[in-house]
Amino acid sequence: VQLQASGGGLVLPGGSLRLSCKASGSIFSVFAPSAMAWYRLTPTNQRELVASTTTGGAPTYADDVKGRFTIARDNSRKTVYLQMNDLKPEDTAVYYCNRITNPWTWGKGTLVTVSS
Repeated sequence: VQLQASGGGLVLPGGSLRLSCKASGSIFSVFAPSAMAWYRLTPTNQRELVASTTTGGAPTYADDVKGRFTIARDNSRKTVYLQMNDLKPEDTAVYYCNRITNPWTWGKGTLVTVSS
């Protein structure tokens, strides 16, 4: 299984980005039932769970992104999205997605830099 995250970049504080993470490989039958999450690796090398989604369930968010980030998934495309609004410098990190239980091999992630 390969996880390819994209959509990162340099953005001003208060700006928005939409991240995508596509899973590829023979996982169609297991993607939909899998709880998926976006994580971020901060400049201080801390990995944080940012948001999670399950098919048919309510999403969850870390306290510091609630109201600003929205996670979504498209099972037919094996893709998870993260809409990030009102970005802050402390959101700067490399963002990854993965399955929460029995994670697949981690992809390279996508770098988000929030700076003026």
